[in-house]
Amino acid sequence: MATTTNYGWTTPDDTSLVKDGASAIRTLGSSVDTTTKNLNPSTTLGDLEFRSSTSNVNTRLGIGSSGQNLTVVAGAPSWAASATSVLTTTGDTLYASAANTLARLGIGTTGQVLTVAAGLPSWATSASGGMTLLSTTSLTGATVTLSAIDQTYTDLKIIIVGLTNATANNQIRIAPNSSTTISSQSGGDDNATDFRRAVGSYIFMQLNTDQQRTSANNAYETTISRYASSDVAKPFIVSGGFTTASFAIGTIYGGMVLTTSAITSLQISAAGGNMSTGTVYLYGVK
Repeated sequence: MATTTNYGWTTPDDTSLVKDGASAIRTLGSSVDTTTKNLNPSTTLGDLEFRSSTSNVNTRLGIGSSGQNLTVVAGAPSWAASATSVLTTTGDTLYASAANTLARLGIGTTGQVLTVAAGLPSWATSASGGMTLLSTTSLTGATVTLSAIDQTYTDLKIIIVGLTNATANNQIRIAPNSSTTISSQSGGDDNATDFRRAVGSYIFMQLNTDQQRTSANNAYETTISRYASSDVAKPFIVSGGFTTASFAIGTIYGGMVLTTSAITSLQISAAGGNMSTGTVYLYGVK
């Protein structure tokens, strides 16, 4: 029996008898059907076909998912995640986690810098320079304590603004680690005629004059250096200003916190009455 050139389908010889025609046509039709199906294995909308390792036989590649790209794996076409499918959140960054493998690095937090950890990109707090807001706290009541202070910074900066008192004019003060016996302080203000000091007490925002309780125009800044260290003393400086019933006073003081312990909390209080409004911003300084 004769065969076709390309697919080897069986056909009748020129000398075949007419009575063999029906059988020959049936055989040819079956061969055509089989070959056609082998060349068209698709079953689903979006399927792709590619040449398999067997002659005259195609392989079906099912449609991929949204955002995938067509690539090659082990010498055959394959669907793989595209860059856009790996990214899920505004600010994401792409990097290679291995050869020809994309990975997602989620956006860091405010103030972080891009660095390398274990050979891969990573977000981290800046190693030097800069100031990071650690907490924002409203000031109400007799005392407010800032606890569990992050110990990874060099200095602490405490900014107090808008402070008023519900019942009395008063001095504002800070007790490191809630201790009222470890701070030594001295200095003056633009209303003082002599040098003032307080030993073994709080860190005072004003040493000799009470601020007016109803005025929100009071602002103080205190920096405690090397607060996380285990050295003998931790120097600090206070600056700012406040109002009295008659005038406004600028202040600047300095001193030290006499403790070998790291400062892990700050207790803020008024020497008289209860705080009613105000905000304290705590910053870590590299």
